[in-house]
Amino acid sequence: MEPRTLSPVPTSAATIERVETLLIDLPTIRPHRLSVATMSGQTLMLVRLHCSDGVVGLGEGTTIAGLAYGAESPEGMKLAIDTYVAPVLLGSDARRVQALMARVGKLVKGNHFAKCAVETALLDAQGKRVGLPLSELLGGRVRDRLGVAWTLASGDTARDIAEAEAMLAARRHNVFKLKIGRKPVAEDVAHVAAIKRALGDAASVRVDVNMAWSETEAVRALPALADAGCELVEQPVASAAALTRLMRRFPIALMADEVLTGPDSAFELARVGGADVFAVKTEQSGGLLAAQKVGAIADAAGIELYGGTMLEGGVGTIAAAHVFATFPRLQWGTELFGPLLLTEEILATPLVYRDFHLEVPSAPGLGIALDEERIAAFRRDRSRTTVAPTGTEG
Repeated sequence: MEPRTLSPVPTSAATIERVETLLIDLPTIRPHRLSVATMSGQTLMLVRLHCSDGVVGLGEGTTIAGLAYGAESPEGMKLAIDTYVAPVLLGSDARRVQALMARVGKLVKGNHFAKCAVETALLDAQGKRVGLPLSELLGGRVRDRLGVAWTLASGDTARDIAEAEAMLAARRHNVFKLKIGRKPVAEDVAHVAAIKRALGDAASVRVDVNMAWSETEAVRALPALADAGCELVEQPVASAAALTRLMRRFPIALMADEVLTGPDSAFELARVGGADVFAVKTEQSGGLLAAQKVGAIADAAGIELYGGTMLEGGVGTIAAAHVFATFPRLQWGTELFGPLLLTEEILATPLVYRDFHLEVPSAPGLGIALDEERIAAFRRDRSRTTVAPTGTEG
């Protein structure tokens, strides 16, 4: 039997007529210090797919500190979509999401973040088209709201304590993740211990090292962090092999993040028992459907789940929320606070954060709309739009 290919699109189908990409530059409420970089702003790469039936699908690609975190940047995503992905999409049937993304995957290697943005836009459009929220389109949600951790990353202990106490008082967050790894291990441990003492039993404290430690440093730090009351350490070392060697040696949960780059890496890490928890990220996984596969692999292997973030804006954040709402188990909650780190709102109706949770919209598709005036105010330059030639078929 010959492989099945995309057939020509009927004239009545919802074809993709235009692919629009634009960069939005937004400031953050404070410097966000990681072991790899310090962020004072965030750039969002937005995608709009304009279809022949009048439906417009939204997607977003975002990274942490440009290229400091990984191999893709918002600028690179825009270029990849404009130059290589858009020609594959134009004139194709927007309703055949998986077939279309498989075709993109054959012609465009890597570029997980850019592909996630495009897939999100396709799924948003399809949800709007059939009248279903994205979480229902993805198999059905099992929860309507998600617990959300807040990251303390000012680098100053007193300021982080004050910030956490304000979040507790406002009932916005009661789980805090501390960004460490820039300072000597002893200083980082003292920083974590001081914050946990100040917050006591009112809050949970976790840390993210962003691969900054050697294995030797991790062996020194992990028991000290456990003694300080820290319950979870995210990606303390750079390699999956080193993370695996650290497993089960200390009374503290270890979470994989940067080493998870999609279902293949998730399967291999699960096979060797390389983590207690998987931080699932939609962009890093290569898309919303791939993120569901990562979650399913972890669940089957008895590995617990956490909904991670690339500090996306409203579009990328709520796309991830729809995915995480479908996970049967989400033992460690999520970290979908990206929009709260920004000083400017780009959605017509802001996402709802209340009582330590993010509410998942029930309107069709992503369930959101852009504030076009705000988009115009913060766009870096004029968007590029790619238009399908007359008579193009998928």
